[in-house]
Amino acid sequence: MDLNKAELGKEYTITSVDTEGDEEMESFLFSLGCYSGEKITVVDKKKNLVVSIKDARYNIDPDLGAAIHI
Repeated sequence: MDLNKAELGKEYTITSVDTEGDEEMESFLFSLGCYSGEKITVVDKKKNLVVSIKDARYNIDPDLGAAIHI
């Protein structure tokens, strides 16, 4: 399932990142530490997702959330 369907506060492992060939988006997500095998937690859901990766929090939009599979 993609990150948009994740439960709040539950830690997940990223299984894949599918950017459909968008190298810029893939590079951006990788720079955040968003790649297969990394742990990710959705901290808040409103219009965008607030996620925790490693020791940092990021605000990502639903399009990015859809590209991250857990």
